[in-house]
Amino acid sequence: MCAAVALTAWVAIPRAQVPAPVPAPAAAQAFRSLPDRLSDAEFWSLRDVLSEPPGEFRSENLVSNETMYQWPIPQLVKVVSPGAVYMGVAPDQNFTYLAALKPRIAFIVDIRRGNVLQHLLYKALFELSADRAEFAARLFSVPKPAGVTATTSARELFDAIYTEKADQQLFEANTRTVLDLLVDRHGYKLTSSDEEGLTWIYSCFFRFGPDLTYQACETAARRPGYGGRGGFFRLGGGFRSFADMQTQTDADGVNHAYLANDANFKWMKDFEARNLLVPVTGDFMGPKAIRAVGAWVRQHGAIVGTFYTSNVEQYLFQTARWGNFYNNVATLPVDNGSVFIRSVPNSHVTPAQPGARAASMLCSIKELVAAFDQGTIHSYFDVVRLSHQ
Repeated sequence: MCAAVALTAWVAIPRAQVPAPVPAPAAAQAFRSLPDRLSDAEFWSLRDVLSEPPGEFRSENLVSNETMYQWPIPQLVKVVSPGAVYMGVAPDQNFTYLAALKPRIAFIVDIRRGNVLQHLLYKALFELSADRAEFAARLFSVPKPAGVTATTSARELFDAIYTEKADQQLFEANTRTVLDLLVDRHGYKLTSSDEEGLTWIYSCFFRFGPDLTYQACETAARRPGYGGRGGFFRLGGGFRSFADMQTQTDADGVNHAYLANDANFKWMKDFEARNLLVPVTGDFMGPKAIRAVGAWVRQHGAIVGTFYTSNVEQYLFQTARWGNFYNNVATLPVDNGSVFIRSVPNSHVTPAQPGARAASMLCSIKELVAAFDQGTIHSYFDVVRLSHQ
């Protein structure tokens, strides 16, 4: 699950003067005006310029629970223009899509300020870690396990992490190192509240280790004994753990996760080092963030190839303002291969997938905007009907 919906009201956003979609460029010459890297100052300024004020949601959503999130990847790499801009929401499930699609730049738009802080935490850990074992050890504040090699599978990696014990002093030292890197080396202007929020998010990974699930850190305060470390599928509520999400596969049994192999990890590490994942604070129905990202992309002669929305649209249709999102999307420069990735409740899918909470599905952005323009989108079920696996 994820959140990009504010709980405060927005006025309706008109569609006047919406530019036409950009035709697909030749792959070899596509998007050459997009930057190869951003300086620290450019990264932080761009994040600020594109963002809206943060809003509230009922949880922080530190870990995805979309077990079928890898299923669309084989089709994605066939239809999305190489190097096209990526947009997404929520935390690290985006990294798996990024490692597969290899966009030139990515924008993660989420209503929660906490999501920006979590992405800054991940950015620091990627930069500080030489390999997957070191990254996982830093994330969970355990000693780096021995015996992890380039051929170690994701399951073997987490089996090794589970043998190590989380250490309070290591967590405190890691937190100082992360904040020093972000504030002193990069010069990012984090407030004292930001530092407290980032530390709380990091503490959830320390407390629960690879067993951390969606809402687990918040739920633990209300449900004594909920939690613990020590194996796959340990926590209740039907939610999967961080380790479980890294060991999922596509329909053919191939694991594309960013910690599944060294190549994916190294690609993400380099992408983060070049400041090319820009976390933006924004409401999907808001007046600025999505449109501002689209304007920046258009200014650079590029298109949005992928927009991962998780199950945000399900929440949008619980308000009277859901159409604002599709008005915003209509301003994005896209081509015929541009797609949404959305997570659809399993009860809405035929046939339903056994054991899954939701199915990850694709939908043409141009086709959905056209249907919205034609007045045939009235409910979330109309959006689901345009989606396919």
